[in-house]
Parts: sequence; C-alpha cells; structure tokens
Amino acid sequence: MIARFEELDWQPTPMGELTLRRRIEPTLGVEVFEVKLGEEFLMSSLFTVAEKELAHLGLAATEGDELAVLVGGLGLGYTALAALADPRVTALTVVDALPTVIDWHQRGLLPTSSALTGDARTRLQVDDFFALMRAEPTPDSPRYDAILVDIDHSPRHQLDPSHADLYTVSGLQALARHLQVGGIFALWSDDPPDDDFMASLGSVFVTSTAHVISFDNRITGGTSTNTVYVTTT
Repeated sequence: MIARFEELDWQPTPMGELTLRRRIEPTLGVEVFEVKLGEEFLMSSLFTVAEKELAHLGLAATEGDELAVLVGGLGLGYTALAALADPRVTALTVVDALPTVIDWHQRGLLPTSSALTGDARTRLQVDDFFALMRAEPTPDSPRYDAILVDIDHSPRHQLDPSHADLYTVSGLQALARHLQVGGIFALWSDDPPDDDFMASLGSVFVTSTAHVISFDNRITGGTSTNTVYVTTT
C-alpha cells in the first residue's frame, strides 16, 4: 500500500527546495508523481500530453534518419521517452541543471526511469542548458537535428531570471547555431501562443508554428491547454 503522500526525495537547490513525491489522487484513485520547487508545483504525471507532443510534433517536423536529439529539461522524463519512441533517433542527450533530477532516474524512482536509463541511445547530462546554448560552437561541438526544450513555464515566465535571454532574438540565434542545417527547435509553454515571441521566432527561423495542445483535465473535469512551438532552420 502507498501512503496518500509519500516524499520520495527532498533536496536544496540554487533555485529552492526541490521535492519529488508520490501520492494517490483521491478523486481518481490513481497514483501520481509530482515535483515541487518550494511551494510551486512544477510538473505532474497526471498531465503529460503536451510534454509528449513536444517530442512528437518536433520530430514529425524533422527530416532524415539517424537523428541526434537534445532535450533541455529532464523532469519526469515523458518528453525524452516520447523522443525515444521514434526509431530514427540514434542519440538522445538529455540535459538538466539539477543533479538531483538525474539521480531520481538513475535510482529508478519514476515510471519512465528504467526505459530511459536502460536505452543505450540515452545520455543524461548534468549541465546548464542555457549556458550550453550561449556558447559558441567549436568544430568538434555536436550539431543536433532537433532541440526540444521544456524547462521554464513559458517564454515570459522563467524559473530563473538568467534564462530570459534564450527567448530573445539574439538568444534564439545562438541556439540555432547548435542545429544542423534544416534542424528543428521545439519549445513547451504553459501559456497561450505569444505573438511577440512568435515574431522573434520568425526573425530567426525559416518557419515557426504555435500548436495549441488541448487535453482533458481530470481534476477540474474540463479541458486545459498548453502550447508547443515548432520551428525549422
């Protein structure tokens, strides 16, 4: 039997106290894994449709075979696992700034963990995704066919102010240097499509589309939405 609330891990981080907990959702009687940063809920295994669609839509726009994919933000692992479902993906690098999150998966604490860590294509890397994107690529730097990002709440609402530059024209230009010619950049957002951000994407990428992802909210009984931006170089 699982207690209604079970704290699986708690760690202090530079951004606040990070908690992984497992609970039974009383209205549905289902097991839920969720992550909190301080008093703020970051993610829940109840709502993973848009996280999976980030990978599905991003890779659907990616041409070619033997794809090298970079995922910014490991979290509960649903975006990374959805990317691995594409047989064209031969190398998947998942970057997270918090060693604790990678440790959760290496310890097998989450439903996605064994499939992720047991796949030879997967590499989990502790690093600052934003710093990686700012860095000038060298001749030996990897170039990715797809970069999929789910870290901040949205381009306007970041977990840390230091992330804000990624969502500017210069930040997007820096990110694009890490893509192969014809590569794609896809981004999850908790907000509706943002016209100003779309304008910034349009000034950097050849195409840019904002997909509104609707899904049943089993808590409210209604429908919720997220946004997935997909661009091509």
